[in-house]
Amino acid sequence: MSDTTSRFIQLDGWIFEIKSVRAIKVNSYGKPYNAIANLTFNGNNAYIDGLMTREDESFSKEDYQVFKRLCQQFEIQKVQFDRFKNNQFQLETIDVEPIKNEGKTKLKLVR
Repeated sequence: MSDTTSRFIQLDGWIFEIKSVRAIKVNSYGKPYNAIANLTFNGNNAYIDGLMTREDESFSKEDYQVFKRLCQQFEIQKVQFDRFKNNQFQLETIDVEPIKNEGKTKLKLVR
């Protein structure tokens, strides 16, 4: 992966591969959150599972853009998720455009 955040971390004789991420929507870590989701990475694909928001919250266009940027950072090409539509679950697939070179922002580690 060139010029993006790697999904691999090497410590001594071990390489740790990031395969799963738990996403929480909150302003400060440790505080009660407004939404939660799990993302699983497999090669250049991702699957979003368990997306839940509080009753008074919705998954907004801005939230969608944040998830899209994360997937772009990890060079994900396709994202899949289940959507409840017409009283049944339907698998949705979205193509993710690569990051354009200008104005790239790196992910930052939150502690």
